[in-house]
Amino acid sequence: MKIMAIDYGDAHTGIALSDLTGTLAGYTTVIHSRRQAEVVEAIRRLISEHGVTELVLGYPKNMDGTLGPRAEKAAAFAAVLEAETGLAVTLWDERRTTIDAHNILMAGGKNARQRKKTVDAVAAALMLEGYLTRRKLEERP
Repeated sequence: MKIMAIDYGDAHTGIALSDLTGTLAGYTTVIHSRRQAEVVEAIRRLISEHGVTELVLGYPKNMDGTLGPRAEKAAAFAAVLEAETGLAVTLWDERRTTIDAHNILMAGGKNARQRKKTVDAVAAALMLEGYLTRRKLEERP
């Protein structure tokens, strides 16, 4: 079983894939496109290439837990993904993942230009790690 986490953005969409056991985040990439159809097609290709069986989509709630325009956009994109891929989409609260991703890259010595190229993939990996950890904890008796 492979799980794909998606950090959907206006111009860049971060992707992270789990290993075959669904326990570790591994492969990451960024889809650079503003066109939803291009993003969906790239995601479909990755699903096919990597044998993905489950999708996790970042659901950007406001810091107080309320839903704003970004969360509504993510929910609408989830419906498109389900229709286009036939896979169920889990919405995952992604508050602070982009901030944490920037901090990780900054600590690694990446400047602003370098961070911009990879921050979405790192954010997707952080979402996937959180999701996988929750799954692991829920499986315990």
